[in-house]
Amino acid sequence: MRREWWLLIGAVVLIWLLFRLEAMLMPFFAGMILAYLGDPLANRLERWGLSRPLAVCGVFLVLVLVLAVGLLVLIPLLAQQFRQFGQMIPGIFGWIESVLAPQLLAWTGLDMTGEIGNVQDTLAEHWQDAGGYLAPFLGQIGRSGMAFVTWVTYVALIPVVTFYLLLDWNRLMVSIRDLLPREWEADAVRLARRCDEVLAAFLRGQLLVMLCLGAIYAVGLSLMGVRFGVLIGLVAGLASIVPFLGFIVGISVALIVAFFQFGGWLALLGVVVVFSVGQVIESTVLQPKLLGDRIGLHPVAVIFAVLAGGNLFGFTGVLLALPAAAVIMVLLRELNERYKNSTLYDDRTHRTDDEEST
Repeated sequence: MRREWWLLIGAVVLIWLLFRLEAMLMPFFAGMILAYLGDPLANRLERWGLSRPLAVCGVFLVLVLVLAVGLLVLIPLLAQQFRQFGQMIPGIFGWIESVLAPQLLAWTGLDMTGEIGNVQDTLAEHWQDAGGYLAPFLGQIGRSGMAFVTWVTYVALIPVVTFYLLLDWNRLMVSIRDLLPREWEADAVRLARRCDEVLAAFLRGQLLVMLCLGAIYAVGLSLMGVRFGVLIGLVAGLASIVPFLGFIVGISVALIVAFFQFGGWLALLGVVVVFSVGQVIESTVLQPKLLGDRIGLHPVAVIFAVLAGGNLFGFTGVLLALPAAAVIMVLLRELNERYKNSTLYDDRTHRTDDEEST
């Protein structure tokens, strides 16, 4: 058989295995991403004189400390803000019923009183039935004990897989390079370096941008005294994985909360200032320093990649969606360059080159 047929068969088998083993691949892909993110720090620790095992242990120590401090700080704040949000809901419905509904009735003739009452009754009913739903839910967990144990096992495997991959990461990269066909090695290494630039810029840079934006929004709103400032900042930072989505979601929610809390234009202006400062810092400092111009993933491509990955492979697909999209983008750029230099695109250029050579 020709070599191309063997490659096609191998690709089909790989895709089939991905679909068949999708449920168990999550800890391995998550560990691979974490090992990729931690490898530069491990390499730096090695350059400082540590052995590879000690460098990997140092990386894990840093990750555990960051995670522990983050949980100790965020969990009490988020719990408090969720409780405050529950206390604020009756006031929101009261304002809608006493202020917004009469205004809409006067402007449009639309009477919302019945709809508001139905929404309130539905929320109250489900809130009262929450305790009743808890027992069947716990019973279902008990009946699906094996599935629950399997899920916990997969999550527990992530740090184990990450540790061993990070320990042998450089050796694995050398082994993969040695397995490449010699005639493909130069092109494969060049494309791999391009993919590494894009992935490093996106995964490490975008995570830092999201963290910084979330902190800026949370601190600014909290200093203003806006309720749920930490929660809004966290949501806005996470949504910033898509450009401008975090800004739109965050400022919309913050304006609504500030309006109900303060009821004045000055508070709304303060919210706009906080998010404007965040956008200025992102465009002038964070994006140039942490991301540069190496990514080039369009926001629509980011949304499509996340949705397509989740639809095809569930949570594993969400983990792999953006790295895969970045790699595909690099390959498409390579194909575009080759197409522009081919006779299919412009035969005149090649004929001119042949004439000059003769």
